[in-house]
Amino acid sequence: MAKIIRFFKESGAELKKVVWPTKEDVFSSIKVVLISTVIIAVILGLLDFGFTELFSFIMG
Repeated sequence: MAKIIRFFKESGAELKKVVWPTKEDVFSSIKVVLISTVIIAVILGLLDFGFTELFSFIMG
């Protein structure tokens, strides 16, 4: 039982040391993720379209 109490006390102490990101940091990261996702989706879509057209041309 003492180990469980010590675990929770130490966990609380560690959580107090955490430096949480600011709202600006979070929104900046979200923008980077969204823009990267859109760019990758467009690239993959173009590749898919290109390969589909290429195979359709080859297969006649």
